[in-house]
Amino acid sequence: MAFIPKEAMWYLAQLVIEITVEDDPRNVVHVNYMLIQASSPEEAYEKSLRLGAEHESIYLNPNGKKVQSSFKGLRNLTVVYDRLEDGAELLYEEKIGMERGQMKGLVRDREGLAIFSPIEKSQGPNYASGEVEREALRIVERGKL
Repeated sequence: MAFIPKEAMWYLAQLVIEITVEDDPRNVVHVNYMLIQASSPEEAYEKSLRLGAEHESIYLNPNGKKVQSSFKGLRNLTVVYDRLEDGAELLYEEKIGMERGQMKGLVRDREGLAIFSPIEKSQGPNYASGEVEREALRIVERGKL
């Protein structure tokens, strides 16, 4: 078992969620990084599984096709060693024997960072909620009055 500090109270769970859309052979897989507050690794594990189960749903997309979201399990569960505050380390990766060229490939300029990248429409199946889209349109229409 990994080293868990006595005062540890935060964990990072990676939930694997599969989304399928009726009549589309492609699936969409999300790995959701979720912050879990727990007093032990076992509690963090159980809470992570419950949180994953909450991602299970079936609904219709704007085209009337059935969308199913299924929790497949945990990819990983790690402890957050630092207190949650500005600059706290949430997760790290360790690479051994990496060549300088490979290391340079890990670093991106400002424009290459996700936070500064334009939002791109998914090329995958339409798994948007038809109900949410209709409600958003109603709100927009009411605002035009």
